[in-house]
Amino acid sequence: MASYVLLEQARHIAALVLDVDGILSDGFVTLTNTGDEIKSFDIRDGLGMKLVQQAGIKVIIITGRKSNIVEKRMSDLGVDLVYQGREDKGTALREACAQLNIDPEDCLYMGDDWPDLSAFAIAGMKVTVPNGHIEVRRRADLVTQALGGRGAVREICDMLLMSKGVYQELLEKYTRAPY
Repeated sequence: MASYVLLEQARHIAALVLDVDGILSDGFVTLTNTGDEIKSFDIRDGLGMKLVQQAGIKVIIITGRKSNIVEKRMSDLGVDLVYQGREDKGTALREACAQLNIDPEDCLYMGDDWPDLSAFAIAGMKVTVPNGHIEVRRRADLVTQALGGRGAVREICDMLLMSKGVYQELLEKYTRAPY
């Protein structure tokens, strides 16, 4: 569980901004014999993203690669903004914030490698995964327990829900016995 200090820091977060490869997926690029790309996403991360949206937090995707798989998955989840093919993630984060009228200081950015560092430089809260690059881990406010593509995003979503004081309320919707 996140410390009191991290929960306090997260209380003002208005947007959850996520890299894809290494954060929402395990970071491996799997290609079939025909050249089609395969990605795996943890279903718990997807539910977490939906839950934070229910709590009023915007979800933004910024990824350096372009993929129809990402477009489909993020569309299915109702993600607020998706930026693909963006190597300068800091610039993309500024554009997303301007579009949603949010200050970058009110964003939690989650990334795992050097291209994410420009977004780390302006985001109010910076998170990475245990297998993120050492330079990213050094600059992170928090390193998740779970690996990218294996529940790390859900871990952060739960922390955000706790910081907003809505975790228990949302959980109770799932624990009520049917009539």
